[in-house]
Amino acid sequence: MDAKEQKATDALDRVLQQLGPDEVDAYLDTYTDSLVHEEHPFSGYLRARIKEKGLTQREVFERADLPDRYGYRLLTQEKNTKQRDYILRLCFGAKLSLQETQRALKLYGMSELYARIPRDAVLMIALNREVYEIDKVNALLSAHDMAPLKSISYAG
Repeated sequence: MDAKEQKATDALDRVLQQLGPDEVDAYLDTYTDSLVHEEHPFSGYLRARIKEKGLTQREVFERADLPDRYGYRLLTQEKNTKQRDYILRLCFGAKLSLQETQRALKLYGMSELYARIPRDAVLMIALNREVYEIDKVNALLSAHDMAPLKSISYAG
């Protein structure tokens, strides 16, 4: 999420703090252009970032070390996962920045990376330094006695 988008989200959060249940319709009408209306906002967001970075979905899946079919099903949210590492693999494969990764995780319904969790901190450093190759990320994690990003065991 860029600074402008964060500022807009913060403003909406402040508006929501002031509203009561009887003002929901007014909020939805007033701020409709600022709201996400997609059924799968993660999918739209990640596809837009992939296109913006000049990558193809196939390249992202290859870079993420995901089978094409499984990667596509995750991207379209035809296949949902509770494994945050799988979504992180997509983010690294798509060369997302830390801010973009945080947004992608949030849109998928997963917790964002948190600086107080050592493994998350290492992943944040990798993203900030544009270390996007999964093997290099896993080597960095392993060098600090941390579990590597989980591999996909299901390719169907």
